[in-house]
Amino acid sequence: MAAPAIPTDGAAASLERLRRRPDISGRVFQLALLSSLLFTLLVLVVLVVQVLGDGSSVLTGRLGSFLTGGLSSRAARAGIAQGLRGTFYLCLITAVVAFPLGIGAAIYLEEYAPRNKLTTFIDINIRNLAGVPSVVYGILGLTIFVKGYGFRSLTGGSTPLAAGLTLAVLVLPVVIITTAEALRSVPQALKEAGYGVGGTQWEVIRDHMLPYAAPGILTGTLLSIARAAGEAAPLILVGTTTGFLTDVPSWFDVSQVRDRFTAMPIVITTWARQPQDGFRIENTAAAIVVLIVFVVLLNSAAIVLRNRFEKRREA
Repeated sequence: MAAPAIPTDGAAASLERLRRRPDISGRVFQLALLSSLLFTLLVLVVLVVQVLGDGSSVLTGRLGSFLTGGLSSRAARAGIAQGLRGTFYLCLITAVVAFPLGIGAAIYLEEYAPRNKLTTFIDINIRNLAGVPSVVYGILGLTIFVKGYGFRSLTGGSTPLAAGLTLAVLVLPVVIITTAEALRSVPQALKEAGYGVGGTQWEVIRDHMLPYAAPGILTGTLLSIARAAGEAAPLILVGTTTGFLTDVPSWFDVSQVRDRFTAMPIVITTWARQPQDGFRIENTAAAIVVLIVFVVLLNSAAIVLRNRFEKRREA
């Protein structure tokens, strides 16, 4: 076998010149990425500042009554308590339904299902469903949960149960995909170590894989709930109340899952179409700020839980 060629001094000098040559195309690409990031942040800051400016009179003047008051025909008395309560129950129902089903489906597809054309077909369709417009899920919820199973209130309107199930179907593909990706990130050596000490497949999944993948699973699932909290199109199609609700039940009155309801996206959409500036500008902007804070809190919870589980995993 021939010995490897030893670079001469001329070849070494050529390699050194190549290393020192400026990467102009790489710098241009990096600058383009930085410009895109800065432009996106600029647009976000402008929108947030504009919304804060439009809603400042409500947020500083009557924040307490705005958060605890109900819907009203007068802009100065209107509040978002019913919208907040409806959004809370929607997120709760979505989490209770989508989390177990999504995590269970991902575990089966990754660890138990055979690798064949059928599972490949299912995986491709799950990823396609994650990109389907939300209005399609609204039509699905109206057809199945409202007209099919009859999840209606006593007065004929839609219920948080029907809307929550619709949003659960909406975020279910995202939960499955994020859970599957988190399970794939588990080192093979960790699984082999579990099998090496005599653990069954379920024991390895429960005691080794799920704790290791928990940060990614929690992050993806909570972010999907944050997405569901801001969806308006499915709620409009399902039949969420856009008018007035006379009663303001307590937060812990579970019976309201079978009653008429509204949610923050619907409140914002309805107020934005009103001709009065008090509704269209001030109240709408203040409600948007509250919804943004709600979503930011969910994202912050995802970050805190992820960091906590990562520290526990490293320990």
